[in-house]
Amino acid sequence: MHGMIGTPKIAARHVCKVYPGVDGPMVALDDFSLDVADGEFVSVIGPSGCGKSTFLRMVAGLDTISSGTIEIARGKAGRPLNSVVFQEYAIFPWKTVIENVAFGLLMRGVSRPERLAVARGWLDRVGLAKFAAYYPHQISGGMKQRVGIVRALANDPEVLLMDEPLGALDAQTRLVLQDELMRIWEETRKTVVYITHSLDEAVLLSDRVILMSAQPGRLLATFDIDLPRPRSAATMNTPRFSEYREMIWSRLSGEVARAMEQQQ
Repeated sequence: MHGMIGTPKIAARHVCKVYPGVDGPMVALDDFSLDVADGEFVSVIGPSGCGKSTFLRMVAGLDTISSGTIEIARGKAGRPLNSVVFQEYAIFPWKTVIENVAFGLLMRGVSRPERLAVARGWLDRVGLAKFAAYYPHQISGGMKQRVGIVRALANDPEVLLMDEPLGALDAQTRLVLQDELMRIWEETRKTVVYITHSLDEAVLLSDRVILMSAQPGRLLATFDIDLPRPRSAATMNTPRFSEYREMIWSRLSGEVARAMEQQQ
């Protein structure tokens, strides 16, 4: 997985993002370069306001790049390039659970029986089949987030971009969904760029953790997470896990302090 061979799935080169500010231009992201291999799970962590979400939005094509380039290598024809999962449940309140999951396929012109079959298969995998006909207001936050994740996966994107998808959940639900996410990723081996504030989550899920500096966001350090897979919540109790956590925190803590100073 490490020591990339061939063309990277995502190639970001010298990416900068500058916003016009009251006191002149504000540099959100500065000279940020990153390669992500096909099928790799990469987490990006850093203090608040370091440009993590900005980078993800630029990869998704939802935000413009001030300078530099981001390229995603095309795979099979007909598959969408990327699907995004945000922290707030980005599902349609007026559609049922199954219609939400099938939405991307509807946009791609897949026939109704086929898209509902695909959506049902995904709902089965995450234990939501019996809630297929429910509306979002009738299910819990954890279930909504599950729907958001499988909606992105049902669309079979080349790349999955996730911006703190579990950030709003309580600790127990979060653990359950981390497990689910690991299981699904083991099966699908999607290329994932995952933004999180949780160090534990980053180490648990990823092949590699990218650490960003306080604003302006630059690539500060890269950590290869060489923990055996499949992983589970029990992985967090291993000495090796603690070592990674300590190693990354020793670099991250200084940046967090710097970011807090900037805000005062």
